Amino acid sequence: MPLKGDRLPGEDMFQRRLNRAPSPVLATIIPWLSIAILSMAPLSPIIASAPVLPPFSFMLLIAWRLFRPGMLPLWAGAPLGLFDDLFSGQPIGSAVLLWSLTMIALEALDNWQRWRSFWQDWAVASVMIAAYLFFGHVLAVMAGTLWYPSLLLPQLLISILSFPLFTRLVAILDVLRRARVKVLG
Repeated sequence: MPLKGDRLPGEDMFQRRLNRAPSPVLATIIPWLSIAILSMAPLSPIIASAPVLPPFSFMLLIAWRLFRPGMLPLWAGAPLGLFDDLFSGQPIGSAVLLWSLTMIALEALDNWQRWRSFWQDWAVASVMIAAYLFFGHVLAVMAGTLWYPSLLLPQLLISILSFPLFTRLVAILDVLRRARVKVLG
């Protein structure tokens, strides 16, 4: 028999109640919408002379994929990457390519290694973020910008250190995604 202090916050949201059921619309749309909202982060009023903001939407995509592997389909990288390209300032198609390759790589990793710890997920995310930043910079240079890879170091460091916050955000959004709402009829 569990003690009263052993309950998780929000656990009572999933108990059986009359006229309450998880919403399939909410369960489907929350991962897509959360990634799309963070894709619009470059619209924020933060002004910097160099790219120091982490790729928030890409980090959330990785966090969703590692936390709930079957939640986003394999092809989700293409439309979400296109939406990110519209706001990021990168050449159109760079995020489509890199996000699709990331989804394929994470799918291959899931097929190869089923069980991972938090530290392994953090290491996988760190490698994916570093590759994304590097190849994004290479694609931007091919489009006509200057080659300046030392600008990536602060962005990479901030991204790797803040990734556990994104996994926590995904856990909170997952609780919201599974919440029971009132059913009519």
